[in-house]
Amino acid sequence: MTQTPETRIPGTQVPAELSQQVIQWRRHLHRHPELSFQEHHTAQFVEEELRRLPHLSVSRPTPTSVLAVLRGQAGPGKTVLLRADMDALPIQEETGLEFTSQNAGVMHACGHDGHTAMLLGAARMLSAHPETLSGEVRFIFQHAEELPPGGAQQLVDAGLMDGVDTVMGIHLMSPVPTGVVVVKGGPLMAAADRFSLKIQGKGGHGAMPNQTIDPVVIAAQIILAFQTIVSRTLDPMDTAVVTVATLEGGQAMNVIPDTVTLGGTVRTFNPEVRTLIPERMEAIAKGITQAHGATYQFDYIQGYRATTNDPEVAAKLQEMVRQVLPEAQLLMNPNPLMGSEDFSAYMTKAPGTFVLIGAGGPDAAPHHHPKFDLDERALEQGVKLYIGAAHTLTR
Repeated sequence: MTQTPETRIPGTQVPAELSQQVIQWRRHLHRHPELSFQEHHTAQFVEEELRRLPHLSVSRPTPTSVLAVLRGQAGPGKTVLLRADMDALPIQEETGLEFTSQNAGVMHACGHDGHTAMLLGAARMLSAHPETLSGEVRFIFQHAEELPPGGAQQLVDAGLMDGVDTVMGIHLMSPVPTGVVVVKGGPLMAAADRFSLKIQGKGGHGAMPNQTIDPVVIAAQIILAFQTIVSRTLDPMDTAVVTVATLEGGQAMNVIPDTVTLGGTVRTFNPEVRTLIPERMEAIAKGITQAHGATYQFDYIQGYRATTNDPEVAAKLQEMVRQVLPEAQLLMNPNPLMGSEDFSAYMTKAPGTFVLIGAGGPDAAPHHHPKFDLDERALEQGVKLYIGAAHTLTR
């Protein structure tokens, strides 16, 4: 594509000095990870870096999040929110990196250190040249993405999205090869809900099961029946997962317990399916427990909504990627992911798009793994995409 003066995106050539600074920021944050709602050092570090930059208004919308606002000087335009998350996970790091976590049992195992460093780099570049920018850019360094109900919803409730026209976020992906960028309209990541089911039976001697109401057998029947919800209740074109991941009950091999508790996760994209599945789960639990003379307690907790990208915003960002990263492989219609993201909370208030950047490859350790790491070459790409989104979405 030939870039005319009207379509060219300014300021996306990242100086080598800044690229190295972004890497150093990422490594500092990696050394000092903090759990969700506990990001005090991280927020202080980010705030101090932002206050060194010109033309930014910096504030703390919550105790462990940081907001910087840049008003463009090129004329009126739209308001765009650029988001990076900052929290780490309760994992003992096993990478052996020279900048490995110094906080025992806490690790940046999902790339949030990279997201924060990239958005700091974009803020430095954009704040140095506000005369090239229209409208307003809000840089939100968000706390608590990893722990529902999540920092995004807390920030929405605090009014962060008031006046925002569009929102954009980035996630680095270690299983995706470096050089690949995913900008997809429509469903991208699933809603993630949790459930717990307690089955109350009547315990007794393992040699005399006829004198008991065996909750273990009942639980086994319920677990198998849950699998028919996806295979026999849903439309085959709907995508969903019902996983029973925990099963607790009994302490001795010759004693039938009084109770068994099972729990797990449900992943969906369609809001109607999200409503239907717990209804079917409870109907199954009720029918099977009643048939055996047992009782049950079913608790279902909705987590993050599905992340569904706005097609028009995605199309604008796809064109932007072609301009600022012409060497990248742009994927526009991959299969949705069953992972979840609280970024979806922002998109209840304004259209937006969540972008994925490859930062590793098929042999890389997966997210939330003790050996997780990033290909730091992807950080410069993220800086460019944040800058390109700021210019594209404020016009």
